[in-house]
Amino acid sequence: MVTFAFYLFAIVVVASGLLTVLARNPVHSVLWLILAFLSAAGLFVILGAEFVAMLLVIVYVGAVAVLFLFVVMMLDVDFAQLKAEMVRYLPVALLIGVVILMQLAVAFGVWQVSDAAEGLRRAVPLDYDNAHNTAILGQLVYDDFLILFQLAGLILLVAMIGAIVLTLRHRTDIKRQNVLAQMYRDPAKSLEMKDLKPGQGL
Repeated sequence: MVTFAFYLFAIVVVASGLLTVLARNPVHSVLWLILAFLSAAGLFVILGAEFVAMLLVIVYVGAVAVLFLFVVMMLDVDFAQLKAEMVRYLPVALLIGVVILMQLAVAFGVWQVSDAAEGLRRAVPLDYDNAHNTAILGQLVYDDFLILFQLAGLILLVAMIGAIVLTLRHRTDIKRQNVLAQMYRDPAKSLEMKDLKPGQGL
């Protein structure tokens, strides 16, 4: 049963990942992405990492994917124009994809599993049989690999700031709020008294 569930989740992950990229409707792409996340969470459950599976469902499915879905549905984007622009760069993208596949083929072609790998994994001072996987994950992330974890967070922060800077556009046709002008305004100049006669409107 475990083997059947593993192959089922694995096939669904690969198929939904492909459909995420190949789907014509962006809303359908986000839905396929959610299915891929759920299937990956199932694989983590089979591996015994229930905490990581729950994080994947709560964070990615419950927050990130839903945010993607709302953004795609609310933005008025001309996807036909975007696809036309994508076709222009399709040869370059195919060339880059072929180069990446060649690099992966070269890397995995010389891949050899060391005979000492199993012994080195068992030599790690963690009681995998008795300790809970959440405690082991916390010890690995916040104790053994704390510096790498912090560096990964800094890299994500720099990437977020870079994305904001690259997409920031100062548009002049948008009415913006001037906080100082509102604070220092003179009530005598901003208010006007109207003398309305009976039966007369504004």
